[in-house]
Amino acid sequence: MKKWLMMITVAATMSLVAACGDDDAEEAQEEAAGEEAAGGQAEEMPEPDLEGVPDVVAEVEGEEITKDEFEQVYTSHFEQAAMMQQMSGEAVDEDALKQEVVEGMVSNELLLQEADDRDIEASEEDVDQLIAQLTEANGMESEQEFLDAMNVSSGMSEEDVRNELMKEVKVQQLISEEAGDIEPTEEEMQEAYDEQIAAREEAESEAGEETEAPEYEEVKPQIEEHLIREKEAEMQQTLIDELREEADVTVHI
Repeated sequence: MKKWLMMITVAATMSLVAACGDDDAEEAQEEAAGEEAAGGQAEEMPEPDLEGVPDVVAEVEGEEITKDEFEQVYTSHFEQAAMMQQMSGEAVDEDALKQEVVEGMVSNELLLQEADDRDIEASEEDVDQLIAQLTEANGMESEQEFLDAMNVSSGMSEEDVRNELMKEVKVQQLISEEAGDIEPTEEEMQEAYDEQIAAREEAESEAGEETEAPEYEEVKPQIEEHLIREKEAEMQQTLIDELREEADVTVHI
């Protein structure tokens, strides 16, 4: 739940970082669970260093990002980073992570303010649809189960969850409006497929394995979706950079 809350709360660049790290974090969790099941001693998870975090971590066009808001998001990111670092044995660079988190929160606030300036609205139906997607993604049987789990894990009421999801929907609509209709060309999709196949073959060669690669037409829909999301992410970062250049932003951490 914390990973989903993190992506809901920081729906800009940090959401992309979280999505990329999910698989590694889950692998680390499974590895630790396997050690315990085998009678081994799983390494104790470190605690985040929150000492010295100011009451207001940043101001964006007069809107404050508070210590409580920052700590909630930072703790989620720290826990995920710590699980990933367990595999390498390296400590989490908390100073760098704090900067990454606060910059993500600033970016998200800029996007939300831009959405408001453009009078972008999120309907209850939009929020219901996102709740349904999150319910399915978390492998839950009902939307109420998802909402109850959010309450247990984060203390958020159903109203709180819906409010946060409404912000997420508005940001998604803003990015869609900015990106317009994106249609990857056949050449772009074929090139992406060839690159993925080449990388797959190289990895299998190094591992001494060989499996049958899927045909282009079989994975074409997934490749198209990936390229659309990739281009939307580029558009999003470009918009963030433009908004940041013009905005009055002060970071206190």
